[in-house]
Amino acid sequence: MKEYTKLNNIIGWIVGIAASTVFIMTAESTASFWDCGEFIASAFKLEVGHPPGAPTFNLLGRIVSLLSFGNVQMVGVLINYLSAVCSGLAVMFMFWITTYLARKFFIVKDENEFTKGDMYAVFGAGVVGAMSFTFCDSFWFSAVEGEVYSMAAFFTSIIFWCATKWERDFDKNNSLRWIILVGFLIGLSVGVHLLNLLAIPAMGYIYYFKKHKATIKGVIFTTIISMAVTGLIMSLIIPGIVNLFGKFELLFVNGFGLPFNSGTIIFTLLIIAVIVFGLKYTVKYKKPLTNALILAFTFLLFGYSTYLILVIRSNANTPLNENAPKDAVSLLSYLNREQYGDWPVLYGQYYNSPLDSKNPYKDGSPYYTHDDKMGKYVITDERKNSIPNYDPQFCTIFPRMWKSEKADEYKEWGDVKGIPISSTAPDGETSTIYKPTFGENLTYFFRYQIAHMYFRYFMWNFVGRQNDVQSTGDPIDGNWMSGIT
Repeated sequence: MKEYTKLNNIIGWIVGIAASTVFIMTAESTASFWDCGEFIASAFKLEVGHPPGAPTFNLLGRIVSLLSFGNVQMVGVLINYLSAVCSGLAVMFMFWITTYLARKFFIVKDENEFTKGDMYAVFGAGVVGAMSFTFCDSFWFSAVEGEVYSMAAFFTSIIFWCATKWERDFDKNNSLRWIILVGFLIGLSVGVHLLNLLAIPAMGYIYYFKKHKATIKGVIFTTIISMAVTGLIMSLIIPGIVNLFGKFELLFVNGFGLPFNSGTIIFTLLIIAVIVFGLKYTVKYKKPLTNALILAFTFLLFGYSTYLILVIRSNANTPLNENAPKDAVSLLSYLNREQYGDWPVLYGQYYNSPLDSKNPYKDGSPYYTHDDKMGKYVITDERKNSIPNYDPQFCTIFPRMWKSEKADEYKEWGDVKGIPISSTAPDGETSTIYKPTFGENLTYFFRYQIAHMYFRYFMWNFVGRQNDVQSTGDPIDGNWMSGIT
């Protein structure tokens, strides 16, 4: 066992260093296309980029940029190197995750069953998995530019690796420390990209297989619970905390006439009081798991607190200050990405849905900004009648074809014929609209979103890529190819 642990650590570091070396040698020498220039600029001067921001990336990027020693021409490549190193670390943790999973195939009941041949097979699986990850198309592409995805891959891999360490230390008294570390890392990772939350369902499976005998029903139940927890954190806890900060701020400033930020301070003290009470209660009544979960939540908040950087720097009026999230009220709009609008996920309209004839629009949440002269927050946009309300008979569950500007593409990929339905507009005019069927909706989903946009990318990474020309669905550009057929 000691020999396995030693070799596992050594090979993991070798693989990680090798991957980092490859990425550094192939890194972009300056800013790449799309958002890279913005991320490099916002990290270099700790400025406020586009919603929902990436404060953890900015902080680490700022530290790395100091190595330029005033030579601004080096800033871009240094932040690209940060991505390269993060990607190399992700490969290292990928190796350890792979060896953890591969070892499960060889050890069923007794550690003595694990032979040297088994050990080398496990290491071989780890090297193949890690190197495949290193050189796959999408990962290598993101590893060499100043974007958030390489750092997000690092956080995702280390979070899952921590879960495997908890599973291995399950019978030890200090195993719950890994849960606390996971909470902190999740909080930090939110300041990089929300895709890191996808590690939570994977951790749910580790917990289930460790604590319960595997059954189909149990796996399905674990999947549902894990996805629900992910949705809870993404939709309620992360924006919900800031939402409560905003509510308290409006209550104490507009309602009670107190100075700006008084509601934020009071709510912070309230959170601290609740956490302290919970910790004392769990210690007094000897509830170690609950105590660890409270600590994990506390450390999640510590990690999440990197978003205070955006508020601080926004108040400094940096040159790049998108949406100016200067307080808890405006920060909520920033985190919710309200400038991008909304789109239906589980229920909503088709692309040609008319507005409801009786109630064509709904009211949105008002926008507030603080007025220094009045000493309170004032509404700058009431957002009356700002949300379209579509005719229910043209709505569906799981709408895939919803954007009116993409009607021609939907018809082509979904082979849409539609069914004629008479509709009355808000002005009283009647017309016939060909509503897509749910079958056509699913045709588009499987043909475009699954086959073209998922499996095509998957095959790019693990089989081969035809070329780097943007695909429009034709047979000669942007497809996958094996080189065999």
